[in-house]
Order: sequence, then C-alpha cells, then structure tokens
Amino acid sequence: MIYSVHGKLIHTESGFAVVECAGVGYKCLTTLSTLSRLPRLGEEATLYTHLNVREDAVDLFGFYDQGELSCFKMLISVSGVGPKAALSILSSMSPEKFALCVATGDVKSLKCPGVGPKIAQRIVLELKDKVSSEAVAQGFQAELPAAALSASGPAAEAISALVVLGYSQSEAAVAVGQCDPALPVEEMIKFGLKKLATNL
Repeated sequence: MIYSVHGKLIHTESGFAVVECAGVGYKCLTTLSTLSRLPRLGEEATLYTHLNVREDAVDLFGFYDQGELSCFKMLISVSGVGPKAALSILSSMSPEKFALCVATGDVKSLKCPGVGPKIAQRIVLELKDKVSSEAVAQGFQAELPAAALSASGPAAEAISALVVLGYSQSEAAVAVGQCDPALPVEEMIKFGLKKLATNL
C-alpha cells in the first residue's frame, strides 16, 4: 500500500495530478478541491493516497489531506458507490460538509453528477453511525452541534420549517443547533433565519 507520495508537481488536469518521486511520475486521480489547493507546477507537493486494484485497472487516488482521504474510503465502502462517484461528491463539498450531510440525513445535498437520490439515501443509511463514531468526524466535531445531530421536539420542528422555506437539512440543522434549546419553535425559526441570512 502506498501511504503518500511526495515530490515535484509536474502536471495537472481536470481530475488528476502527477507528482514525480525519484524520477517516477505518479498519476493521482483526485477531487477539484485537492487540485485547487495544490502548489504551482514545479513545486513540492504531498498527496495522501489510496490504491484501488480491480481486475481491469490499478488506480492511485491522491488527496491533499487525510480528512478527504478518510471520507473517500468511507464512501467507497458503501455498496453501489464507486471511486468516480466518491470523487464527484468530494469535489462538490468539503469533508466537513459531507459529514454534516450524513449526520443530519441531508440526502438532497449529497446528490451530484453520478450520484442519484437512491445512492445518496444508501450513503446516509450506511454511514450515519460511522460518521459520528470514526476518526473522520473527530477533526470537525464542532461543525456538528449536538442539537443538530439529535434534534427532537421544538428543534426538529424548527429544522423542518427551515427546510420547507428552501434551506437544506444540514444548513437548517447547523443554524438551529446554535440557538438556546429552551426557546419556543417560533424563536428558533427566527434565530435560524437570521443565522442563515448571514451565512451562519
């Protein structure tokens, strides 16, 4: 298993980057997020990697940080989710946003090219427990307020109301999760709307 590659960044294209290590150029398939964070060509770069071996291909996937790599591994562990779909999801959102979507059951936000509603639902069902218990969630636990993860009563009603108003489940959960749980539903909704209006 190749844990990481470190060397000169010699080429980038949409979907992959090439890092030269000891005279060998390693083509690492990756996300738009990782590509946007890489240095300029000719400079040193490090990518954390995952080697995917199939009957017809051997692919190396590279990520800027271990949080994104952990999310990628979790995604491809879900039945029906291949590396391409995993890259598509992580190209459209950060690992923190991904964890929040799974933890709050926000299926709508997980849909992207190559990932339809059925696959998005399966991801939430299979990964909900993992996201809250595995190391991938530890680095951004602050992003997942307790009220957002276990919303019930007034908090759940307020979240539902914000979703009806057009916000995603995860956005609504974060906004409501920041207010006083003793507030009545109407006040929670007002507070949530203010937070969402100022981008949390």
